[in-house]
Amino acid sequence: MVQPHKLFYKGKEEDFIIFIEDKELLDKYKNNDTTIPLIDLVSIYKVFTNRQGGSEGVLDEASKAELQNEFGTNNVDEAIKIILKEGQDKSVGGIHGGYNSHNDSMGPAAITN
Repeated sequence: MVQPHKLFYKGKEEDFIIFIEDKELLDKYKNNDTTIPLIDLVSIYKVFTNRQGGSEGVLDEASKAELQNEFGTNNVDEAIKIILKEGQDKSVGGIHGGYNSHNDSMGPAAITN
C-alpha cells in the first residue's frame, strides 16, 4: 500500500503543506524533470497550512492572501512548484504508519474495535 508523503514548507509567517503519493516522481521533479505534470505529483491539489505552525495538527486550506504573502503569487500551481522544490518530506507512513493507539494510559483494555 502506497503511503502519502507530506511535504512541509517553513514559511516566514505561515507553514505550508502539500501531499504527494510517489516519492520517486518527486525525486525526478527535484532533479529538474519538469515534464512531470503537477497533477501526477500532488495527491490533493491544494496547499494547506497549520494555524498552530509545524507539520502536525489540524490543516486548513491556505487562503489566496496567505499564498500571496509567502510566495508572491496567489496562484496555487506556482506555490505547489515552490513547495515541491524546497519542501521537506514529512512522510505520513513513517514511524506512525499502521500504528493504531486508542488510549495508551488505559492499556490494552481500551481497544474496543
